Amino acid sequence: MRLETVRPLLIPALLALALAAPAQAQFARQRIANPLAGAPAGTPPAEAEIWPFPPPDPKAWWDEPRPKSLEAADPLGGRRIRRGERLTPVDSGVDPSSYRLWGLAPLQWQLLRGDELILEVWVRPAGTVRQAVARIVVRGDGKAFVEARAGLACCEAGIGRRMGFDAEAPEGAAAAFQGLRTHPMWDAPHAVRVSEGPEVTSTVCLEGVAYDVTLLTQGRSRTLHRACEDAEVGQIADVLEPIVRAALGHDPRFDLLFPRGADFSAAKRAYEALVQGGGALRPDPDARPRPADGAPLPEAP
Repeated sequence: MRLETVRPLLIPALLALALAAPAQAQFARQRIANPLAGAPAGTPPAEAEIWPFPPPDPKAWWDEPRPKSLEAADPLGGRRIRRGERLTPVDSGVDPSSYRLWGLAPLQWQLLRGDELILEVWVRPAGTVRQAVARIVVRGDGKAFVEARAGLACCEAGIGRRMGFDAEAPEGAAAAFQGLRTHPMWDAPHAVRVSEGPEVTSTVCLEGVAYDVTLLTQGRSRTLHRACEDAEVGQIADVLEPIVRAALGHDPRFDLLFPRGADFSAAKRAYEALVQGGGALRPDPDARPRPADGAPLPEAP
């Protein structure tokens, strides 16, 4: 084939190659500059963002100062036990290792002074593994904080899809929570059953929600368990409502677990109707005996 015949075909091909060369080079530069392109599979996003420039320093990774937690995440953090002080023993049914899984400081380790208090509620629906916990901390300086977590408490060595938030409550909220420390419900038995006569009603919680509420003050801890029956839940509604109300509105994923919001009016009416009809909530005969129902708790080490 003569050169005169090839030339019309060769010139456009060479021109296309010349124009493509800078684009290919630019694409190569972008690939090199992209930190995710060279990161090995499974690299955490925080480390993949700087991969491989600069390469991680193993010693610096361990020696870097530990980041300080936000005040709302640990309102009572940094305290040291003074001479003569003791931690208040807590028998809430939640051990410290479980609190750590949920990303909360264990209630057993909280050092309270003066009129400080902690209110905590665990929400455990019967028909799902979704659980939630909300904690109110009222500090001695008049500030109140809300800490909440939600997740799937099942089927793995951890809390699946765990989410949470820590925030300071609005000004003036502490006074409302302080008024709950003397509520008569804290003198009720830990676990109860509905009694409309001489016998108690035995129920199996297949639907509904179980609640565990705890009051912790200096030198005193009290936990109440109420499951499924509206009359049972209604007895503790006065503390459930303000805690849940304070936790709502911060994250829609948490709010989704409370389709009725902080409305426990139906449960309160059921409890009032039970009492007015001559019924009562009597101690659950099958519940484990707990020191909090009468005898003092053993002292914490």
